[in-house]
Amino acid sequence: MPTKGMRSLCFSPRTPSFSISSQSTSQSSSSTPRRRFTDSMIDRTIDAAASIIMKWDAETSAYAKVTSLFYESKREALRFIRSVNDLQKTMHLLVSDQESSSDKLIRAKNLMQIAMKRLQKEFYQILSMNRAHLDPESVSTRSSLTSARSSMLDFVDDSLPDDKIREAGDSITEIEEVSSMAMSDLKLIADCMIASGYAKECIHIYKTIRKSIIDEGIYKLGIEKMSSSQANKMDWDALDLKIKNWLEAEKISMRTLFTGERILCNQVFATSDSIKESCFTDISKEAATLLFGFPELVAKTKKSPPEKVFRVLDMYSSISEDWQEIETIFSFESTSSVREQALNSLVRLSESVRGLLMDFESTIQKDSSKTMVPGGGLHPLTISSMNYLTLLADYSNILADIIADWPPPVKSSLPASFLYSPESDDSSAPAISARIGWLILVLLCKLDGKAKHYKDISLAYLFLANNLQHVISKVRTSNLQYILGEEWITKHEAKVKQFAANYEQLAWGEVFASLPENPKAPIAPGKAKDYFRKFNSSFEVAYWRQSSCVILDSKLRDEIKVSIGKKLVALYREFSNTHRSTVGDERMMRLFVRFSPEDIGNYLSDLFFGTVSSGSSSTSTSSWVSYHHRRQMRSLLRV
Repeated sequence: MPTKGMRSLCFSPRTPSFSISSQSTSQSSSSTPRRRFTDSMIDRTIDAAASIIMKWDAETSAYAKVTSLFYESKREALRFIRSVNDLQKTMHLLVSDQESSSDKLIRAKNLMQIAMKRLQKEFYQILSMNRAHLDPESVSTRSSLTSARSSMLDFVDDSLPDDKIREAGDSITEIEEVSSMAMSDLKLIADCMIASGYAKECIHIYKTIRKSIIDEGIYKLGIEKMSSSQANKMDWDALDLKIKNWLEAEKISMRTLFTGERILCNQVFATSDSIKESCFTDISKEAATLLFGFPELVAKTKKSPPEKVFRVLDMYSSISEDWQEIETIFSFESTSSVREQALNSLVRLSESVRGLLMDFESTIQKDSSKTMVPGGGLHPLTISSMNYLTLLADYSNILADIIADWPPPVKSSLPASFLYSPESDDSSAPAISARIGWLILVLLCKLDGKAKHYKDISLAYLFLANNLQHVISKVRTSNLQYILGEEWITKHEAKVKQFAANYEQLAWGEVFASLPENPKAPIAPGKAKDYFRKFNSSFEVAYWRQSSCVILDSKLRDEIKVSIGKKLVALYREFSNTHRSTVGDERMMRLFVRFSPEDIGNYLSDLFFGTVSSGSSSTSTSSWVSYHHRRQMRSLLRV
């Protein structure tokens, strides 16, 4: 074979080779001693390499065929690698020496091919037999370890026994030690094969085995290829289960699967950035694209149950929280499509959230139920809407990003308090405050329309007070308080008080009017009888009407009862104490003075629990309040 043709056998020009000066090669008389020395050294190097390489030739040795070099003797494995490296340097020297014997080069070439075949086998065995120790989780957990073990393999003394070599990893846990040793062995073999011109064979083995591990990992995590039509055909429960599984899979993939593979590639192929990138890209790109493509499919599905928005927000949060890791792990230009897919999914998910919020608003506006809630209690629309909004508020940070550049709702009927929350320092807060405030305003406007279905206006006001109080309570006990602010809460609490005052005046106004403005003023016995008669009648009518009413919020219930009691009980006590003796004897008193002040207080204390004699209320709440609480209320009303 021509010397020129043999140059292609040597791959790496960076590998040091024995130097021969140009002067010594041009002057034959002075180069003879140098050449004889070089020839002697070359022969010894080739002979030494042949000794260990042929020992581990699986074609000629039954022992070598069934035994692993790296597992049998670490010390001999190091000798093997160094002999191959010396052989490769010698081949460089022979190629550079135009007058060198081609026989030596051919012999060296044959030995190199045998050695590379052996190293390919060792490389494959280490990758295959250490799947458990080189799984991404094991690799990622040792990412903080130093490269001391790799350095040790390069500089350890061949005279050291194998047990001394292994002592370098005593400070590492057993699993980490096995993982670290396997990675170091792989790097040692990869460096040798690449330097010897066998990078293609090394890379092929690595990609084949490692890609199968990544693909298997993704499959076990439940990530499968799915089309848009398949996603749309799934019922929501099945799709919801897929989303929950994806959320867990994304965490595991980013913490272990892709992180571990990137670490392994970086360490095994540390000497070549191009090989490192090629391996990681070919191994991980397909699986990562599949992983980050699923959220886009979900965002595009036509199914829009109310709970979908929370799953979409969960996926958006998962990707956005890991965005820095995504950019770091998939930083290569060849993996830019993975970053683009993740970003595209974020865009689609944000669009889906906006669309779902618009659907929610539309659902409130289109609610056409005309059924009146018995007792003026909570409307199902209020309960479901506020449950939805309180859960939504838990995603306030994510929502702030999604709707930051979303045009605000129409402001024609929107109070200024909905547009800005002074309690928030977040520059995005005005947008989210306006959007959430608007949705609550839409709800309150819808409830105002439903209140008009009540024939009893006082019950309509109680309905509005009940439902607005529930809205405020949900705001106060959730993250909505930080979104809407204290000013919003204060203004709406004032509205509740106004609704309660209107209810009180309309429901109990006739009872108040049945007694004279000055209850202690002297009046004729006949007039006193008329006042007692009117009071008895108006109180009975008012009480039985209001006995069907319910106020679910205990604080609001007590406030309304105390307000009525302080006015009515005090007024009636003064009138009764002053004029009951004027109506006649004991028989006449029993006839006209049918209620004592204490009776009035007791009756009032039992109101607003939904205890309806007619059975018209769907909510029987008398069991909600203890006897002790009733006695407390009675004591408050006995003023």
